[in-house]
Amino acid sequence: MGVVYALIGAALAALLSGIGSSIGVGLAGEAAAGVVTEDSSKFSKVLILQLLPGTQGIYGLLIGFLTLTQVGILGGDSDISVAKGLLYLAACLPMGLVGLWSAIRQGRVAVSSIQMVAKKPDQFGKAMLFPAMVETYAILALLISILAVFGIGGLNV
Repeated sequence: MGVVYALIGAALAALLSGIGSSIGVGLAGEAAAGVVTEDSSKFSKVLILQLLPGTQGIYGLLIGFLTLTQVGILGGDSDISVAKGLLYLAACLPMGLVGLWSAIRQGRVAVSSIQMVAKKPDQFGKAMLFPAMVETYAILALLISILAVFGIGGLNV
């Protein structure tokens, strides 16, 4: 039964982060399409800004794979205790929840940055910094989930 909880954790990390990224990238894509309609020379700049909220989905997928590997689903013995399974579930939640929230928020910030580039293309460097600041919290969640997933492996629970 423990492997079921671990699998739920892995799925939530990937699922929630992926949902957040799809929303964030979608919001930014709508803004980017409007800018490119007016001036196609800004395509590469707005595309980069649009892609930024997609990283949380990648981070969630990474946590999912790491968890599946650690519990033996992707090779090895997948017989773990319920307590350990619940620990893996808990370890995956930071990335899933922060990934969901930060990707949506980063998408909204990317929309504002895209609007900034539309009016002042020479300010692209500054426009990149705003969504990058939101990224910091996704990276912190990724780090805590990685440390927790690897830390659980050595526990005798």
